[in-house]
Amino acid sequence: MQIRTAFPYETTYEDLYIPLPGDTSQAEGSGSGPQLYARIWRPVTDEPVPALLEYLPYRLSDWTAPRDWQRHPWYAGHGYASVRVDVRGHGNSEGMPGDEYDATELADGVAVVEWLARQEWCSGKVGMFGISWGGFNSLQIAALAPEPLKAIVTVCSADDRYDNDVHYMGGSVLGVDMHAWAATMLAFVCRPPDPADVGDDWRQMWLDRLEAVEPLIHTWLAHQSRDAYWKHGSVCEDYGAVKAKVLAVGGWHDPYRDTVLRLVEHLDPGQVRGIIGPWSHQYPDRGLPPGPAIGFLQETLRWWDQHLKGEDTGVMNEPLLRSWISGSHRPATVYETLPGRWVGDAAWPSSNVTPVEYALTGGSRIVRSPQQTGLDAGRFFPFGNAADLPPDQRDEDAKSVCFEFPVEDGPVEILGRPRVRLRIRMDVPRGQVVARLCDVAPDGASTLVTRGALNLAARHGRDRTEDWPVGETEDVTFELNGIGHTFPRGNRIRIAVSSSYWPWIWPQAGSAGFTLEADGSLVELPVRRYTEDPGITFGEPEQAEPLNVVHPATLDDEQRPERLVVRDVAKGEWRLEVDPRYGGTRVYPDGLEFTEDAAEAYTVQEDDPLSARARSDWTVRLHRPEMGWDVRVETRSETSADAHDFLTSNEVVCRDGDEVVFHRTWEKRIPRTAG
Repeated sequence: MQIRTAFPYETTYEDLYIPLPGDTSQAEGSGSGPQLYARIWRPVTDEPVPALLEYLPYRLSDWTAPRDWQRHPWYAGHGYASVRVDVRGHGNSEGMPGDEYDATELADGVAVVEWLARQEWCSGKVGMFGISWGGFNSLQIAALAPEPLKAIVTVCSADDRYDNDVHYMGGSVLGVDMHAWAATMLAFVCRPPDPADVGDDWRQMWLDRLEAVEPLIHTWLAHQSRDAYWKHGSVCEDYGAVKAKVLAVGGWHDPYRDTVLRLVEHLDPGQVRGIIGPWSHQYPDRGLPPGPAIGFLQETLRWWDQHLKGEDTGVMNEPLLRSWISGSHRPATVYETLPGRWVGDAAWPSSNVTPVEYALTGGSRIVRSPQQTGLDAGRFFPFGNAADLPPDQRDEDAKSVCFEFPVEDGPVEILGRPRVRLRIRMDVPRGQVVARLCDVAPDGASTLVTRGALNLAARHGRDRTEDWPVGETEDVTFELNGIGHTFPRGNRIRIAVSSSYWPWIWPQAGSAGFTLEADGSLVELPVRRYTEDPGITFGEPEQAEPLNVVHPATLDDEQRPERLVVRDVAKGEWRLEVDPRYGGTRVYPDGLEFTEDAAEAYTVQEDDPLSARARSDWTVRLHRPEMGWDVRVETRSETSADAHDFLTSNEVVCRDGDEVVFHRTWEKRIPRTAG
């Protein structure tokens, strides 16, 4: 990592409030709206410059500040006004919090884009960028097509809020992140504004926000099929609505990477470019496992200079899709760097990729996986931590029905989304099927390559629920997540089929497995013909000087494992305990002490799909010793289900010093429909 200290421009920054032109959640002319808290880094110049906007709820004054200082000053030093804005109701922004990507958030974002374009220091051209939430709303606001928004860079984001986000997978409830992310957002939204920034009004702002809080899982579980709620903000509903130039970036170890493949397929080739590397859910310049990292800021600067300054940087001469194809590697939960190479494809689907079918054989096979199958799935959102990725899959494979294909005539290189067609007979109306593609070494070590899942009630479409005709046989087809991987000669390609995958997939009530008719079933691999090195290169990672944040070591950091599996042999119960390691304790240069601690637990009995339980506990403390300000947020979130309903329980306790200023508990039953 190169730390850049000298730039073409000197820079300055300021914190300010951006006024909204009336409440964008109400009819036009309804009066003055809330103001959104912003930090703007600008080059010192008399010439108007383009503006770059990163817009999300994660608190620019503390939580994302270290990351912000890596890139916003860097962009400013290259001649851009780089702007970081908190969504309303979060951080120091005014207004009440809402649902993720709701109409108000997106309308506010459009208003911010238009406000930036009107400033005298702005050339009138605006770009948006972001990762995850900021990548989502960059893409969604681009679909609203505000005139000043000319280009975006969307990283680790999704074009489909239903089937490629944290809520559902293949029509099944995502047990791990439907619950965990709702719990995380409950803790996040309950954090107060900072009195160092907003003054004495901080407490009343906080109390007003807390009264407006509603656990998001209530809404998410109320929409178990792909209805109008999920279609809102899903760019896949109308790719043609996006007018801005789009650089889409993802990582093979990020759950959102399929969006890159869809964007380069459906947007105009003169409008889009895609990059997929080996990365986790991180910006590709941060150097977090797995690598190699790239000079991402330099690559995005080429994008901005081309589309916001009108310079010919050659970025549109790059292949439509640049992909990292990983070499075969031993199973491990973390890789500093993966073997592999970059390839380029001028179109997607690519003429270099041919679907190749591998027929399953072996007659009728009963698939009845124990409920703990999936404990070795790894983290849904890998962040580069030591226990994020799936370990050796042999234990999971033993709980599945497996089919193997030896690699005999040379390496098999795949790029894209594998597909399975499975002929299934089921004797109950509900169930799910999970398929994993593994690379098996001669000694039996099994490395997970990719996977996919299908709620069998959603087999005819994610927008409907149809019970399985009991005792009958049907063919079901579904895709696995996209991947670039090479199976070497001498290894075996394994497809493993299971009927459960906890805690990723919430178990179906009454699920008793199914019979797989191997004859008539197949796996289709997107086999890419070998092409010579196209000369794809990236610069070394480069960032601005880091913010001087101190991370004091704590005893808990040394004692608690990231992922721990506990088995109660007598009860037949399995528990996965997770420390998501979001950040621990850090002390900021302005004296703010910020501490957060989270623990998740996922429990299931091996023979009972109704025994699944998920729990998350959060504690967040913000402390300014010099001001005597010491606040604490504590939350507890639990999810379980019986045969008819999901049961959710959420509790929030907020303290100002020793005083409890807010305490609320929500208990809710939500009918099980598709889930």
